[in-house]
Amino acid sequence: MRIEVLRIGQRAVRDDRVTTHAALVARAFGAERIFMEEVNPQVRDTLADVSSTWGGGFEVELIDSWRALLRSKKGSASIVHLTMYGETIDAAIGSLRRKEKILAVVGAGKVPRDVYELADYNVSIGGQPHSEISALAVFLDRLQEGRQLSKGYGDARRKVLPMRRGKHVLEGEPE
Repeated sequence: MRIEVLRIGQRAVRDDRVTTHAALVARAFGAERIFMEEVNPQVRDTLADVSSTWGGGFEVELIDSWRALLRSKKGSASIVHLTMYGETIDAAIGSLRRKEKILAVVGAGKVPRDVYELADYNVSIGGQPHSEISALAVFLDRLQEGRQLSKGYGDARRKVLPMRRGKHVLEGEPE
């Protein structure tokens, strides 16, 4: 399954940190790419550094129009808008696991009506207010049934060795 993420909007009262965290979650939880508009290009540089160190081919693509992206993906990927409205994640997840390509859409602040209409699925990640970061993490984990957490990257220069206490990070050349 190929998973991509589209993050719509960025609130002025928030800094680039929330956007960076959304991208980090997308990468760590198995997405291949995140699309963003109106974002500081340093976010892309930060994620490139993370991928260079920790491995994987994650991409950050800066786009001009999220509407154009959604229209271009229509029919070639299942567009899944993550929201507090819509059908429950429990009701939708079985069908979504059978899809070949997923474009998960998360928004900052109020999401335009077009997103609800262009989405193939509007999936409720709980019926309470929450952050787009938490919605994305819950969705990607449920979609992949936790398998993404044990995924390794052969090109990683740094790797965490799991242990009960303390921390151990392996450093070196990619395998």
